[in-house]
Amino acid sequence: MDPRDPGALSAPAPTAAHRPARHAAAGMAPPLLRGSMPARPWAGFLRGLRAARPAAPDTPRAPWQAAATRRRAALLLAVLAAASVAAALQLHAQPVRELPLLRLGQVALFTLLFAWISAGFFTAVMGFVVQWRGDRHGLSARAVAQQPLGPGARTAVIMPICNEHVPTVFAGLRATAESLADTGAAHLFEFYVLSDTPDPALRAAEERAWAALRDELAALPGGRAPALHYRWRARRTRRKAGNVADFCRRWGRRHRYMVVLDADSVMTGEALCSLVRLMEAHPRAGIVQTAPVSCGVDTLHARAQQFSGRVLGRLFAAGMQYWQLGESHYWGHNAILRVEPFMRHCGLAPIPGRGGLAGDILSHDFVEAALMRRAGWEVWLVGDLEGSYEQQPPNLVEELLRDRRWCQGNLQNARLITEPGLSGVHRAMLATGAMAYLSAPLWLGFVLLGGVLWLSGSYTMFPATVGWPVELLGLWGLTLAMLVLPRLLGVATVCLRGEQRRFGGSAALAAGAAAEGLLSMLQAPLRMLAHTLFVAVALTGLRLDWKSPPREAQAIGWREAWRRGGRVSVGVAAAMALAAAVDPAALLWTLPVGGPLLLAVPLLVWTSRRGAGRRLRQARLLLIPEERAAPAVLRRAWALAGTGNALTPSTAGPIAAL
Repeated sequence: MDPRDPGALSAPAPTAAHRPARHAAAGMAPPLLRGSMPARPWAGFLRGLRAARPAAPDTPRAPWQAAATRRRAALLLAVLAAASVAAALQLHAQPVRELPLLRLGQVALFTLLFAWISAGFFTAVMGFVVQWRGDRHGLSARAVAQQPLGPGARTAVIMPICNEHVPTVFAGLRATAESLADTGAAHLFEFYVLSDTPDPALRAAEERAWAALRDELAALPGGRAPALHYRWRARRTRRKAGNVADFCRRWGRRHRYMVVLDADSVMTGEALCSLVRLMEAHPRAGIVQTAPVSCGVDTLHARAQQFSGRVLGRLFAAGMQYWQLGESHYWGHNAILRVEPFMRHCGLAPIPGRGGLAGDILSHDFVEAALMRRAGWEVWLVGDLEGSYEQQPPNLVEELLRDRRWCQGNLQNARLITEPGLSGVHRAMLATGAMAYLSAPLWLGFVLLGGVLWLSGSYTMFPATVGWPVELLGLWGLTLAMLVLPRLLGVATVCLRGEQRRFGGSAALAAGAAAEGLLSMLQAPLRMLAHTLFVAVALTGLRLDWKSPPREAQAIGWREAWRRGGRVSVGVAAAMALAAAVDPAALLWTLPVGGPLLLAVPLLVWTSRRGAGRRLRQARLLLIPEERAAPAVLRRAWALAGTGNALTPSTAGPIAAL
């Protein structure tokens, strides 16, 4: 640990029980090579509106930009047309007569929400086309597969961690490093574990694991392994973004590129090399983001999310790649960044003001992508690169705890939409990031507004005497199609690519898609209610706890499930009983939302159980290819995490039951 490091000077002395291995205190990190990472103050929302600056420096337009303009225009027109049709159908089915302000408010809400749904639908359709026909303008890892790596392509692989499960973290890191050693290109890479862990005992465990892994990698024959460093930061400023910036200021000048991993990330050595090849082949690329595959957790909730990501998520990723092209997303992990422009342009100043939407930026990745593009560098999503993996939260509670931070961060980012120089696409990404959470209270408002109109007698969702209006049938049929068809397209994509056997066969694939869709429908009201609460918390500026999701499967007990969802179920039961007392037909109207909320407690418990997930796997439901034939790097990581330094990966991990 460097003596000039403030963390080394201010750290509390560990007790004998917590003291790290003797050799861990020396040689943890390479010599400092200081650099700067300035942060330009934000202009602010109103000043940004008045500013008139070009979206990017004056650089020649790349061939992909004309195609991107056409594709975005087509997407926008399709969304506007769909939203206009939805608004017209609703107005015709329920004319504005009594309570016109409430009716117009309901129409406006539904039109906005339908536009949000249709944007996802048309993105999935574009993804289906890309999966079927390809895209000559997209970035492809296959195009650079044979390109040699030059000696100047020095790359840091950094893993920021904080209070993580140490065996799981270092198992994935070891599997990744060993896979990289097998490529023969490990001499171009250095690994950095960047710890923000405040607990001395846990930090000591990290240092022991680092020292053991360093020695094991050094013992590989022929010196094939990459160097492995460890850095602990005592001053935990600006969370993960601050940790990455601290690395850049200390050692960024040592490297041309850096690959950012999460604590649950695993990547093959070939995937790491392919990312470097892509950067070398595209000198204007500032960030290249992979589409990581979720796997490795076998609770029912996680397995449903893994299946959805493999079937449906791949479609959305391809669709986003189709219309974003060189102005794409950055998700903060499993991606490669060009270090010099990142340090020069992506420093993050705090957002001025007070309250929950001010202060240090929480969801830094979207903002960093926008700043990189503002400086003239391209940001790409590469969808055909295999060997990039991550994990899902093991249960719905942990997913929602993670979403709470993401919600505040995305709402916070919306304050930056008018920043001078940002591209239109990245402004839209900041807006859609906020809309991903604002849509929950908007849906709840739409439902409650319908209830008010129904109680007033001016709105009838289920006409008892005159039958269903054709317009209303068309409207709800169109909405259902927008929600269901992407899953059908995902299944069709798997079949067109001849991959259905990797999902257990055509019947298992279709049944898995139906099961995942049903579970998603049951969990949707819980997510809607939770996200509504998160939006309220963020807007009121209440305290937000920083909590990383666990990397190992955890079941929710009945007491914990009751604490999280019991009061919600009781409140919904009372509301439904009151509505039924007024009009029994109201139960039909409230059942799609109220029914799952009544079942919140057993739903939380059941979906968190590993036994339920394993039984479905044995029935070949919700299978993904990584469970049927897991890549070697995953088998190695699972074996190391489950049984220490086991050398028989075929006996461990989620593949054991297959």
